[in-house]
Parts: sequence; C-alpha cells; structure tokens
Amino acid sequence: MAFDPNDEDYQRLSLQFARSLDGGDAGSVVRAFASFGHRFAQDHDSLPQTDEDRAFHLVAQATMAIDYQLPFTEDDEQANRLIERGHRLLDEALALDPGCADALRMKRASEVAGFDAYFDFLHEVEKDVRDCCEERRKRALAVDDGERAELGANLAMRPYLRWLAMEAEKALICGRNRQCLKICERALEADPQDMADVRFTAALAYAKLEDAAGLEALAARSATLGVPRRHEGADAWTLLARVSIAHSRHLPDEATRLMRTILDTYPHAAATLSLQHELPDGVFSRLAVPPYSEDELILATSEATVLFQEGRDRSDRGALGSWVADRAEELDPADVRMVRAYERGAGAKSGHARPGSPDGGQA
Repeated sequence: MAFDPNDEDYQRLSLQFARSLDGGDAGSVVRAFASFGHRFAQDHDSLPQTDEDRAFHLVAQATMAIDYQLPFTEDDEQANRLIERGHRLLDEALALDPGCADALRMKRASEVAGFDAYFDFLHEVEKDVRDCCEERRKRALAVDDGERAELGANLAMRPYLRWLAMEAEKALICGRNRQCLKICERALEADPQDMADVRFTAALAYAKLEDAAGLEALAARSATLGVPRRHEGADAWTLLARVSIAHSRHLPDEATRLMRTILDTYPHAAATLSLQHELPDGVFSRLAVPPYSEDELILATSEATVLFQEGRDRSDRGALGSWVADRAEELDPADVRMVRAYERGAGAKSGHARPGSPDGGQA
C-alpha cells in the first residue's frame, strides 16, 4: 500500500547496478549481485547512481525524518532538529536534481501558508511535473528493454503519481470534491493499478457528495486493485464512506451494520473509531501501512475527519463523528475501555496516535 521511499531507493539503485554489469561474465555478475544488499545497506555511496538517484536517496532520508520520526517526537529541540534536517536534505536534493518533483512538492509544503494556497501550487505545476516525468520515462525506455525498461518507466512516473495523489488529497480538504474526483481519474488513467491509492481519497469525496452510485462504481472498479479485500471487498475508506452516506440518509440500521463490518475486519476498531485520532499528513505520500492492520484503520479514520466533522454537535466532533464514536463504544465497550486505560497510563498517548498541528502536520 502506498509508496515506501526506502524500497523505491533500493529499486532505483538495483536498476543502475544491473546496467553497470552489462557485458560481464555470468560468474562475476552473480557474485556482484550477491554483494548488492550489503553495499546498499552499508556502503550506499559506492553503488553506481545518477544525480537523479542521489537526489531521490536524499528525499527518502527526508521522508523518514519528517513523516516517520517527527510525528513521534515529543521533545521540541529534537523536533526542530528533524525539521531542519528534512529541509536541508530536500535543498540538497533539488541542488542535485532541479527536476526532482518529490523534493519540490515536499519543500513547498513547508513554505505555503494554508491548504488552498498549497493546492493552487500543486494544480498550477502539475502539467510541468507530468511533462518532466514523461520525458524521463521515454529516456528509460530508450536505455533498456524488457523488465528493466518496464521498471525504469514505472520509477520515472511515480513522482507524478504522488503529485496527483497529494493534489487530490488537498482538493478534498479544501472542499473541492468534484475537482478531487477529476484529479483521481487522471491518476487512475496514468496508473490503472493505482499505486498511489487515490481510490481511497475518491471514496471520501463521493461520500462528501453523498453520491452512493459513484462510490459503488468506484468500489467495483477497485476490487481488482492492490490487496484483495474480504468483507464486502472493501477497505476502511470505502466502509467509512458508506457509513457516512447511510447516516446522511437517516438509515441507522444500515450504518450500524457497516460499523459491525469494520469492527469484524480491523483489530481494535471500536477504540480507533471512538478516539478518532488525527494524524499529520505524510508529505512524501500517504503513509505506508499494512492492509487490514490497526494502523490502516487509524489512517483512514484520520482522513475521514472531513466526513466526521460536518454538522454541529455538542462534542465538537461533528454529527457523524459523534455518532460513530458513540456507536463504536456501544458495539464494543471493552475495547474502548482497554485502549483508553492504556493511553492514560502512557500519558494520554498511544503508540499509534501522532500529534497533529493546525496546518495538517506539514513540516
């Protein structure tokens, strides 16, 4: 699910390494590949790579600092060091490769004030990013053939797919739901297998529009993508979108049935839906978490805040958010009590809850 920057860094360098071995005898090639993993982990700089590869490695390091370490850091001084490190790495990446779309997008996330301004930037620059990635794709296809060419072309287009995924996400947050769906469609046209998981963002947009038919058409289209889904063939985003539509149509029995499906599918689902922790957005891409894990539901619940907070209620959660929290506790009170007790014992912080920020966690 989503993009793992370290895996992508490995793929990029393994491709360059394979190219460097062309023309060698079979025995030396086998011996060289046997050492690749060790060199990647222990002596990364010794591997053959282009400035584009070096820039992406810096992006991967920045991602680990900003997306995977910063949210768990409570110490302000350490947090500032991580932010400074992330920004420095992104600056170095852009110095090596001015066309590094990932570094540009992540850097701008910290410089633009507000979601609307950031969305406008993403929308305005999208075509330039597409053109750059397509040019790099053509170059990859000209250099290699077979599986290598396929991998090189795939890697070349991934920054554009991440760009579209972030643009769609920000469109949703800004309330531009129909525009969000158009962006998701462009992403699915560019990558029918949906490596960027934009279908999850689209599910929330359909719920915002109360478009049940559109949501079900998306679910049918998504059934063949990613990890095969059990329990109605749905993921957490689709299930939460269905809950939202059922609730808006005053169908409490249907909404409750869907809630039960979520509780049957994900561990500690009642606690997650009751607590509704908000996570900072990943600046590289949606955080990579295992399918059907507790983390996946936590991530989906956080993104579903755009649904939960609609309408007013006394708890400030929003009408749907309050209903979901109350219903989850009714369906599995023991799970909610257990996790709340754990969080109190850990200083009101679970191992998964990540501190949010007014700007959505953009470093």
